[in-house]
Amino acid sequence: MSTEVMNVPGHSGDPDHDPTAELLQSAQPRRRLSKGTLYLRRFLRNRPAVAGVVILILIILFALFGGLIAQHDYLATDFTALTTEPDSNHWFGTNNAGNDIYAQTVHGLQRSLLIALIVSIGTTVISAVVGASAAYFGGVYERSTLVVIHFLMVVPTFLILAMISNASGGNWLIVATILTLTGWFFQARVIWTMALSLREREYVTAARFMGVRGIWIVIRHIIPNIGSLLIIQFTLGVVGAVLTETSLSFLGFGIKAPDVSLGALIGSGANTITSAPWLFYFPAAALTLLTVSMALVADGLRDALDPTSTAGGQA
Repeated sequence: MSTEVMNVPGHSGDPDHDPTAELLQSAQPRRRLSKGTLYLRRFLRNRPAVAGVVILILIILFALFGGLIAQHDYLATDFTALTTEPDSNHWFGTNNAGNDIYAQTVHGLQRSLLIALIVSIGTTVISAVVGASAAYFGGVYERSTLVVIHFLMVVPTFLILAMISNASGGNWLIVATILTLTGWFFQARVIWTMALSLREREYVTAARFMGVRGIWIVIRHIIPNIGSLLIIQFTLGVVGAVLTETSLSFLGFGIKAPDVSLGALIGSGANTITSAPWLFYFPAAALTLLTVSMALVADGLRDALDPTSTAGGQA
């Protein structure tokens, strides 16, 4: 007598098949993603931000290695080619002194990037320490710090920058130092506001009761918990530093000859934009690509690190 297997729903016909075990296996929670993986996935879903990263990488590669293929040094003068249009010998043309604009654009981009990185790192570190310390310690220290910050916020810092950088002879290191010392207080005000909600957290209270010194609590517990804000401020700080340095150099108060920056090149090219437009357009294009790419990256980082943002899609 033959036996038949009944067609029971969920039964595969295999006597070893256990539908209960299959249901339990499907009900098991998936492996949770790490924060880094989650942020990376959200960032990569933001197409403008990814495009900004690609453009930024290309600009950095151009700044680092563009001089290796340059046919002329940025300080060299070619008296046989004064204010010539772009050609096979001078790819971006020359100025009225015979300097190669391609070589000067590469060097100017290097100088502007270097200043921007120094300023952005310096302002981020100073603002993080000052703002978080004021929020944690409170009392007289907090009030005096806020008085200093609010006073500096109303001081015409651009005029101070112009006078000091002009008196220094356009030394790029002094310009970077002055930009750092006058650019941290806006960020410190924001960080102070964010850190106020952290100083009463359980881990901060526990560290205080364990006898950990206040400055170490600020560095080890408060500042790391506002790391996403610091990352965004750093990227935006690069854009701000580039634009500030460019404005100073454009007005003649920043980097000066024989050194060059994008602002200095744009400032000199603006005077001949109708007769020799290549002197202005090439440095201006490099500056535009740099600032736009950094702004796109900063916007993508903000959306990726903000859990309430929907721009990065679902995890």
